[in-house]
Amino acid sequence: MKKWWLGGWFGVAIASASNVAQAVSDSPGGPKVNQLNLHEPVTRIAADIQWLHWMMLAICLIIFIAVFGVMFYSLWAHRKSRGAKPATFHESIGVEIAWTIIPFLIVIGMALPATKTVVAMKDTSNADLTIKAIGYQWKWGYDYLSGEGEGISFMSTLATPREQIDNLAPKGVNYLMEVDNPVVVPVDKKIRVVTTANDVIHSWMIPAFGVKQDAIPGFVRDTWFRAEKIGEYRGQCAELCGKDHAFMPIVVKVVSQQDYTAWVDEQKKLLAAAADDPTKVWTADELKVRGEKVYAANCVACHQATGKGVPGSFPALDGDKVVLGPKADQIKVLLNGKPGTAMASFKHLSDTEIAAVITYTRNAWSNAGKGTDPVVQPADITASR
Repeated sequence: MKKWWLGGWFGVAIASASNVAQAVSDSPGGPKVNQLNLHEPVTRIAADIQWLHWMMLAICLIIFIAVFGVMFYSLWAHRKSRGAKPATFHESIGVEIAWTIIPFLIVIGMALPATKTVVAMKDTSNADLTIKAIGYQWKWGYDYLSGEGEGISFMSTLATPREQIDNLAPKGVNYLMEVDNPVVVPVDKKIRVVTTANDVIHSWMIPAFGVKQDAIPGFVRDTWFRAEKIGEYRGQCAELCGKDHAFMPIVVKVVSQQDYTAWVDEQKKLLAAAADDPTKVWTADELKVRGEKVYAANCVACHQATGKGVPGSFPALDGDKVVLGPKADQIKVLLNGKPGTAMASFKHLSDTEIAAVITYTRNAWSNAGKGTDPVVQPADITASR
């Protein structure tokens, strides 16, 4: 009976695994099902990296076969049972020279093309477009510093619905590899990416581009790519950076020059329309509606949608004495962060966004009607900067 029971459960498990496997499909521009090789390259650097990978693997395989082939042949052909007599020579100049020169030539043969590729990877000069990528816990911020699109700035956050993460809905084809605002660049243009971080070390990586560059707080590093094919290409933060490390993907959308120019024009119009007047006096309801969106984009990962936080890791905002106390204390925390904790500075948000999210937290959950200063205006933030 026990064997039948175990066999039944084993069959169910196999069937379930089969159904899951059938439901999974390739992520466009991202990982593929049962992928064994590197990502399909779309830049010259990525193609060179893939060639180096296979070239060095082939050399190592040839050495392995040669060394072990000679060793096993010697064990078989010169065994005692066949009457083999051990050699009596003490040393051989020819052998000494051979096993010095041959490995040296092999290393040089591997090092020369590898060095050429590494040098090319570091040459960020003469870029057509420069973009700064800033790592945050846990999202990416982008500033277009020079070239067409200069002045465009936005945050890029995971777009996978929370229902999929919590296994309450079927997972999409780009599960955990999709964002609300992808980086957009023109095809066949040299794009320089300057990386830094706001809190801890992150790493900006797009495998199809052959790009992986650490983003370190207080330091500026750079890398580059020239995508040769239109499409969307996906990567992730490649440096363990905290609780939601797995939830900060990177998506780069490569488009034609004409489409890129149209995108730049659209973004500049949106930025102009969205620019807030810091002297405007907002109603409490307006600030709460705006603040809920800011909270969902920037705070929910740590403090949760319920405001209860994560016990032992991130404090609750529901009932928190700072949230319910004088507004100056909470403004200070958002502008400067809290040293020694995971609470980073949010100075990159506009005065209106900070005022809105503070107002939201002071009126959400069980906080409504309890604390002092329930409404914070953008002018309060301006005065505190």
